[in-house]
Amino acid sequence: MKRYFARSVFKLIPALTFLLPLSVMAEITPVPDPPMGKATVQAIVPPPDPFGTLTFISENDLLGGGTDRYYTNGMLLTWRSPSADLPKPFAWLDEHLTWLLGPGNLRWGLSLGQNIYTPQDKYRYVPDPHDRPYAGQLYGAFSLSRSAETMQTLFELQAGVVGPSALGEQVQNNYHRLINVPRLNGWNYQLKDEPTLNAMVERRWRLPLGTVAGLDTEVIPSVMAALGNVAIYAGAGGMLRLGHGMDADWGPPRIHPALAGSSFFQPRQEFGWYVFTGLDGRVVGRDLFLDGNTFRGSGPSVNRSLFVGEAQAGGAVFWRGTRIAYTQVIRSKEFSGQRGTQTFGSISLSFRF
Repeated sequence: MKRYFARSVFKLIPALTFLLPLSVMAEITPVPDPPMGKATVQAIVPPPDPFGTLTFISENDLLGGGTDRYYTNGMLLTWRSPSADLPKPFAWLDEHLTWLLGPGNLRWGLSLGQNIYTPQDKYRYVPDPHDRPYAGQLYGAFSLSRSAETMQTLFELQAGVVGPSALGEQVQNNYHRLINVPRLNGWNYQLKDEPTLNAMVERRWRLPLGTVAGLDTEVIPSVMAALGNVAIYAGAGGMLRLGHGMDADWGPPRIHPALAGSSFFQPRQEFGWYVFTGLDGRVVGRDLFLDGNTFRGSGPSVNRSLFVGEAQAGGAVFWRGTRIAYTQVIRSKEFSGQRGTQTFGSISLSFRF
C-alpha cells in the first residue's frame, strides 16, 4: 500500500506542475509598458471588510437525488474572518504571501466538517467487496484566502481522522432512527482509524461578459489541486452566472473536493441574487475512501476512476447580512462497478457579523 501511495503521488506530479504555474500566471506575467498617455492598469482591490462570515453547508443525496448511497452526507461549519484590522500574525502573512496568494485582501478561516460514504447495498451485514466501502471523515481546517476584484486564491490545510473515530456510523444510524428509517448494517466493515492531512489550493478569476436583458453576466474559470493521504488530484472548471450584485461573492460555497465558490460574501448593495451553471473535472491520483487505508493492505477498497467530473446548477440570494444558496450536482462515476452517476443537493446559509 505504501508503494501504491507513492506511485499515486508521482502520477499526479505532471498535472500539478502544469496547474500550479497556471494558477500564478496572473501574478508573474510581466505587464508591458503602456502606450504614451495611458495609465498602467493595476489590480483593483475591494475595500477592507470589517465583517466576518459564518457559513453552514449541508450536502445530501436525498436532496434532488432521493437516494442514500455513495457520498451520502456532508456537513461543514466554516468561519471566514474580516479582511480589515488583521491580528499581527496574519498582518505579517498578508505582507509576505503575495507571491503565493496573489493581490487582494487577506482573510483567515477555520472549519469543522464531517463526510459520510456508504455502498449501494446498505442492508447487507457483509458488504459487497466490489461496492464503495463504508467510511466516515471528521476534520478541521485552517485557510488563507486573498481576493481582488478579478482574482481569488485559497489555500487550505485539513487535518482529521477517517474511521470509527469519525463517528459516521453514529451520526447516520441515529438520524435514521430519528426519521424511522432502517439502520445500515455494514458499518463493522468500514475503513479503519487513520489520521489525515491534506493541503489544497484553488485559484479563480472573474471575467465579466456584460449584460443580458438588463442582468449582469460573468464567467468564473478555476483551477485546483490537492495533496495528502486523503486525496491527490488536479482539476479545472468554470461557472457561468447571471444576476444582480454578483460581486458580493465568487459563487456558492461547497464541500471539497468540489470546486467551491467563496464561504465569505461582501455585498455592495442591500439585495442581490444570481443563478448559475457550471462544469468541472479532476484527475484523481488518490482517494482514501475508495483506495482504502494507506497502510492497511487487507482493508476494503475498490478501483477508483482516474477522471471524475461534475455538472452543477442552482441559485443564491442575499439580503443585507444573510445569504442562502442551493446547488444541484450530478457527479460522474467514481469507481468501477458504480451504478450510474450520483445526484445530490448542496444548501448553504451564511451570516455576516
